[in-house]
Amino acid sequence: MKMAADRLSTRHLLGIKDINRNDIELIFETADNFKDVINRPIKKVPSLRDITIANIFFENSTRTKLSFELAEKRLSADVVNFAASSSSVSKGETLIDTVNNILSMKVDMVVMRHPYAGAGQFLSKHIKAQIVNAGDGAHEHPTQALLDAFSIRQKLGDVEGKKVVIVGDILHSRVAISNILCLQQLGAEVMVCGPTTLIPKHIEALGVKVEHNLIKALNWCDVANMLRIQLERQDIKYFPSLREYAMMYGLNKQILDNLNKEIIVMHPGPINRGVEITSDVADSKQSIILEQVENGVAVRMAVLYLLASQG
Repeated sequence: MKMAADRLSTRHLLGIKDINRNDIELIFETADNFKDVINRPIKKVPSLRDITIANIFFENSTRTKLSFELAEKRLSADVVNFAASSSSVSKGETLIDTVNNILSMKVDMVVMRHPYAGAGQFLSKHIKAQIVNAGDGAHEHPTQALLDAFSIRQKLGDVEGKKVVIVGDILHSRVAISNILCLQQLGAEVMVCGPTTLIPKHIEALGVKVEHNLIKALNWCDVANMLRIQLERQDIKYFPSLREYAMMYGLNKQILDNLNKEIIVMHPGPINRGVEITSDVADSKQSIILEQVENGVAVRMAVLYLLASQG
C-alpha cells in the first residue's frame, strides 16, 4: 500500500467531497497511532496544548459532541462548548455574529453542527478559524463517514473491493451521502436499500446500486450499515408506520442467521432498537457498533491534529 502524504490538502473538513483519497489514508494512519494512545493507561498527548477549539452545536447532539470533546481533551486542547438552542441564537442573532463573537475570544478552530446544508462552507468564507463540519442538515457528516470506513478497514483489513449496503432513510441522511463518497473513494462498491419514498431520485447518478428488497441486499453485501429513521426530519409520512417499516427493513437475528454468509453490521447511532435492528443483532458478535464509537474518538483526534498542524 502506498504511503499517504504527510499533510491534508485542505484547511477545513467541510465534507468528504472536499478531500481526496490521500487525505483519507493520512487520517486513517494518524488515527491508528491515536488508537494506541487512547488504549494506554495515560490517554493524553500534548499535541494541541495551545489550541482553543469551540464546539458550536445549533442542533441537538449527544454522541458526536461527546466524541469531539473527548478527542479535543485527549489532545490537550482548550475546549469551549456552545449550545445554540439555549443561547443568543434563539434571540435572533445571525450565524456570522454568533461565530465572530466567539472568535473575538481568540478561538483557533470551530467544530460546528447546523440544521442547514452548507452552513460550514458559508462560514469558512467569512471567518479565519478552521472549520470542522459535525453535520450540516441532510448534507454531509464527514467524520462519521471516516470513522465508519476506518471501522470496516479495521475489521476486514481493507475497504477496497468490499460491498457495503446502506439501509434505511437515505433521503434525510447526511451519514449516507458522506459514506457513499468516502467508500467510493476507497474503492468499495456501494448499494442503498430502503422504501422507494426514502431513496432520493437519481441517486444512481452517484454510481450506487439501488435495491428495495432487504434480503437481496444483505445477501449481496459484506457490510450492512443500518441507518436510523429520522422522524424529526420527516415533514410528511414516508411509510405507513414504524411497525411496517420494521417488518420490511428491520434486521433481526433470524434474517442474519439465514443469510448465505456472515456479514458485518454497523449503525451510526442512536439505535431505535426493534426498528432498524433488534437488540439481539445490535449486541451480536457481527455488530461493530461499539467499535465505531471507540474509533470515532481516534478518527476525530486525527482530523483535529492534522488540521491544526497546518493552521
